[in-house]
Amino acid sequence: MRLFLAAAALVAAPLAAPLAADDHAPTLAEVLASDLRADDRGRDQYRNPAETLAFFGVEPTMTVAEYGPGGGWYTRVLAPYLTPAGKYLAFDQDSDGRTYQNRAQEARAKGWTERFTTAASEMDGVNGDNLSAFEIDEMPEGVEGTVDRVLIFRSMHGLNIGNRADDVLKAARKMLKDDGMVGVVQHRAPEGASYDDYGARQRGYMRKQDVVAIFEANGFELAGESEINANPNDPANWEGGVWTLPPVLRYGDQDRERYMAIGESDRMTLLFKKAD
Repeated sequence: MRLFLAAAALVAAPLAAPLAADDHAPTLAEVLASDLRADDRGRDQYRNPAETLAFFGVEPTMTVAEYGPGGGWYTRVLAPYLTPAGKYLAFDQDSDGRTYQNRAQEARAKGWTERFTTAASEMDGVNGDNLSAFEIDEMPEGVEGTVDRVLIFRSMHGLNIGNRADDVLKAARKMLKDDGMVGVVQHRAPEGASYDDYGARQRGYMRKQDVVAIFEANGFELAGESEINANPNDPANWEGGVWTLPPVLRYGDQDRERYMAIGESDRMTLLFKKAD
């Protein structure tokens, strides 16, 4: 039986001074308004971090693992919010299982955990003692069965195309508590889209039924869904894929105003729990 959870709206506070990790456990509103996010806040209208994390049921005392943080947009929310009273974990695929274009790319991938931990620990308001990063084949001792939420933001298409989704979701299931859950935000294919056009082909968008099927194959079931991150202005049928829209703007200045007016992609927001 699906549980449809209500997302609580949080009112952003005025711009705040940098948070100190030893001062207090900050509210999410304080984190979202902190100076650390000065360059990030313009995208809140598309990514809706307050409402999204409320829907996923993320609390500041939880242990939360984020898959593939990438540029760190959500890290700059989660690390200051969680590390004063909870734990923030970042995890990624096994770097030995990838192919690389050159040695520099390989070295960068294999140095990710150390580089990420150092950079995140130096952020204002972050308690580095409650933060760690690891690859799924090197899960630290003591992590298994301790995680309240695993969060996967806009990454399912890459995992699907790269045939890595099963490995990552098996690791997620292993690290989660029995009542732990996985929150997913993913670019959404148009209603009625075919698998040939949106499953086998790399557009960046995925059909909801394909995301659900991948999770079901790995021992999860859909527990809730929300339209928090929907964008009805995005037809999601771009020849150049989701990267046509901001923030990538694949075609540069060509039709830039049109794409900026549409905004970021239409996204599904799904919550999964362990199947019985």
